[in-house]
Amino acid sequence: MKRIVRELHVSRNTVRKILRTDETDFSYERERQPLPKTGRWKAEIERFLASNEGKPSRERLTLIRIYEELRALGYDGSYDAIRRYAKGWS
Repeated sequence: MKRIVRELHVSRNTVRKILRTDETDFSYERERQPLPKTGRWKAEIERFLASNEGKPSRERLTLIRIYEELRALGYDGSYDAIRRYAKGWS
């Protein structure tokens, strides 16, 4: 079992599950990403992103800068949540 774990880069629990059930296809697909922290900040995030659209590239705010501006307004979520939202927004 140790050798299988090392070679396939999977957890021991996964190897045990496969050996016990003889099923080899285990996958988890999240249907929708929940937005608990960004939910009430959507309007502000969209305002920053919309204001960036018309500007030349040198004058645009980076996502890090948008995140810092939101933090100054009281946002307590993560940068990654802002990045994911901006990617879906465009």
